[in-house]
Amino acid sequence: MIILASDHAGYLLKEEIKKFFNKENIIAIDVGCYSRENIDDYPDFAKAGNAKVLEDSRNVGIYICGSGIGMSMVANRNPKIRAALCLNENFASLARRHNDANVLCLSGRYTSARKAIKIVKVFLTTDFEGGRHAKRLKKF
Repeated sequence: MIILASDHAGYLLKEEIKKFFNKENIIAIDVGCYSRENIDDYPDFAKAGNAKVLEDSRNVGIYICGSGIGMSMVANRNPKIRAALCLNENFASLARRHNDANVLCLSGRYTSARKAIKIVKVFLTTDFEGGRHAKRLKKF
């Protein structure tokens, strides 16, 4: 399952990703926020996203805030989450192949919807390589 989370600054980009998912018949769970009003705090939504991601080892998250930095910092406070702030498709590919990232963080202010969807596609279709990378993950 794909878990979506954003704060107010990531709300519009999250909604664009949801439109793409609907068009592609991809099911996702949205844990908030639900408007552009600045009445929320990104840590609350990162924590809600983490709780859902951790319900099943096959789950992945897509978290969006203004820069993507805050969401990634909060998400990574949980030792079972490997969140990666990805600015392009190459970052998304490496995050999955080498780091087995289970959460993709995006910037709502600095990433266009078109670019974000490209990044999301790569993130969702790239597998972990294992091997020498698995050894490194054990050191986390």
